[in-house]
Amino acid sequence: MKRQIITIDEEKCNGCGICAEKCFEGAIQIIDGKARLISDLFCDGLGACIGDCPVGAIKIEEREAKPYNERAALEENIIPKGKETIIAHLKHLKSHREIKLFNEAMKVLKENNISITEDDLDLKDTLPCGCPGTMGKVLEEKNIGSDYEEQNERLSRLRQWPIQLQLINPNAGYLDNCELLIAADCTAFACGSFHEKFIRGKITIIFCPKLDKNNDEYINKLTEIFRNKNIKSIIIARMEVPCCGGTEVIVKKALDKAGVNIPIKTEIIKIR
Repeated sequence: MKRQIITIDEEKCNGCGICAEKCFEGAIQIIDGKARLISDLFCDGLGACIGDCPVGAIKIEEREAKPYNERAALEENIIPKGKETIIAHLKHLKSHREIKLFNEAMKVLKENNISITEDDLDLKDTLPCGCPGTMGKVLEEKNIGSDYEEQNERLSRLRQWPIQLQLINPNAGYLDNCELLIAADCTAFACGSFHEKFIRGKITIIFCPKLDKNNDEYINKLTEIFRNKNIKSIIIARMEVPCCGGTEVIVKKALDKAGVNIPIKTEIIKIR
């Protein structure tokens, strides 16, 4: 199957071992002075190791790989390291909203007579990969009424967090069966009614096709979302400037790669 999984640039890797320490699933080991991915079965593709690499030797790619095996990762690599590693792994799953894997992990722990409580996890303070800004959240849409909006400030229509494509987990539950807004970064600043006209009722993804340096990764991530999440429709919001046309190019390449037919509409926003 094709899925997201880490890849390690051995030329950049200095063998510091930080990634191996942060990989609770045991997918990475230091061998011959270099970090190595020892088994696809143990890599969940969530990238806990990426932010800790001091030389930027690790990234996520989409390729043919064996499915991640939560049971094998737990029994072979996580449980033998003790309770603190088990808790760190469970927090890692929760922070990325991997509820299915979390429930499977709890089942395996129960089978092995290992008790982990909500107090042990202390989930209110869980930060994915050490960064509070990437924690996945579903946001409730407020509906107070037009009088409130006119007398106070316009309400945010954002339905989830994060929104930056680089930070979004392509397996997040909020992507299931959604209407998707894919917007270039500048659009919300140029359109005063952006929340009401574009964001309301949709899941939002933003990126900059000109300044971001991850276009191939963006195509791969969008491909995975389009292929697996039964997206109902896509609205692309881009600026009128030529370079912003890359927004459409990236989305359409991902659609072609995913091999799915999703209704798509492009809205072009003028600078003034």
